[in-house]
Amino acid sequence: MSSAVGFIGIGIMGDGMASRLISEGIAGSDEDSPLVIWNRTNKKCEDLKKRFSEKHIIIKSSAKEVVEMCGVSYSMLSTPQASKEVFYASNGVLSGVSEGKSIVDCATLAENDMKEMNEAVNGKGGRFLEAPVSGSKVPAANGSLVFLCAGSKVLFDEIDSTALKAMGKANHFFGEVGYGTRAKLVVNSLMGTIMAAFGEGLALSESVGLNGDQILEVISQGAIQSPMFSLKGPKMLTKDTNPHFPLTHAHKDMALACKMAEKVGTEFSVMQQAELLFRQAKEDETLNVANQDFSAVYEKIHSESSSEFSKKRRMK
Repeated sequence: MSSAVGFIGIGIMGDGMASRLISEGIAGSDEDSPLVIWNRTNKKCEDLKKRFSEKHIIIKSSAKEVVEMCGVSYSMLSTPQASKEVFYASNGVLSGVSEGKSIVDCATLAENDMKEMNEAVNGKGGRFLEAPVSGSKVPAANGSLVFLCAGSKVLFDEIDSTALKAMGKANHFFGEVGYGTRAKLVVNSLMGTIMAAFGEGLALSESVGLNGDQILEVISQGAIQSPMFSLKGPKMLTKDTNPHFPLTHAHKDMALACKMAEKVGTEFSVMQQAELLFRQAKEDETLNVANQDFSAVYEKIHSESSSEFSKKRRMK
């Protein structure tokens, strides 16, 4: 089996993940074990290669060529549509799969999408690992993602202490394909719901005359303290919505989680309200925050508020 490692999708997440494979010595150390990459926008591949100019990085012209050259290929595409297009295209991932090839898909998709991809890869003699991640841009860059895996246990065991360890701080195996996605949707729907409630709490505190920074300090000292609050809170107060996890992606995961809950008949009303708020934020053309960080749901909260503070904030 080839010792070359493939990576498909050098975006907000993929760039950091691919960089970790290089910096941790999993790929790119010599000509015999290069990192082989492809992205829909070639410039991102060129930028990555320039940053690691002393390493062995090969840019291919299609996802198919990456898979054909590598024993294991990782894929991290930004949306379900992009994932499907790249996977099933005539020069896509599936077209490069043959006996012994392994595909690790790290995107967050619908459960059925993952199952279909798994069947297609296995049908051509390959192995498939569903591996969505918990974490965003910074955890991807510093190797602290959490991998939620399902599918080929043999493949998982092979990369658990190597590539996955380089890119993440924890790796979990849930069994058959579909369960990794289920775990990811639970985590992300909870995260979005917490962000919506956090945003409303901050908006309320400022609207009644409390100092936002002081409230963040109080929150950090009590039982409800959270790394997410500490990281996102100061940025929310200053309108820093530079995307680490785009709002449109957060909403996609929350909508999928709502459908999953509806399918099994689980009470989900609190999270449904949060999903509605994120959907409204995504669709609000005046705010234009769909591609900003998911914490920009805070701007939607203020846009719907009639407090004097919210009115003044909207005018800034």
